[in-house]
Amino acid sequence: MSVHQSKGDYGQIHSIADILECLHQIGEEHGCVSVGDMADAFGTRTYAPFLIVPALLELTPLGAVPGVPTLLAITIAIFAFQMLLGQDHIWIPGIIENRRVDGNKLKRASEKVEGIGEFMDRLFHKRLKGLTSGIFIKLAAVVVIALCFAVPPLEFLPFASAGPMLAIVFIGLALLVRDGVLLLVSVSLGLTAIAWGMSQLLGSGGG
Repeated sequence: MSVHQSKGDYGQIHSIADILECLHQIGEEHGCVSVGDMADAFGTRTYAPFLIVPALLELTPLGAVPGVPTLLAITIAIFAFQMLLGQDHIWIPGIIENRRVDGNKLKRASEKVEGIGEFMDRLFHKRLKGLTSGIFIKLAAVVVIALCFAVPPLEFLPFASAGPMLAIVFIGLALLVRDGVLLLVSVSLGLTAIAWGMSQLLGSGGG
């Protein structure tokens, strides 16, 4: 396990576009990129990228690989728990920190979702900023952890785990751009996704 505390190798992260640009650069500069490398690149001033990036990966074809959504959910839950504690640094278990991805694949993946990132950045902005600080950050962390716990059972249903992960992306984005309205909507959608997924799962089990 290692502790990461940095200001970010590529400057501060303020938007989805910044995150994608960061991923593009480290993918271009390194033949193989570890989770630890990404943590140092993002910096530890905000937890938002550590919620957004794994959740976005689940929404790519990678999320269709059995077991991957659960692994990503565990990773997000670890970061969300630290956010709940209010730590100013990131600690990553070695088994996750040393996981690596090919630099070119990371670069191409960031390019594929670039349009979505730009759309999100244009659409969301600072509204009700007070809802994205203090106790509300801890409440958001609790919701994210709950969403992560919902992912493993939802893997049994095609694409069902994408619902909680999409909610996590928007919760992370809300914290990143300090949009309280988006945070409220994201939390509501996330809880709805859990309820729907569980109802489908129980319905299929009963049938």
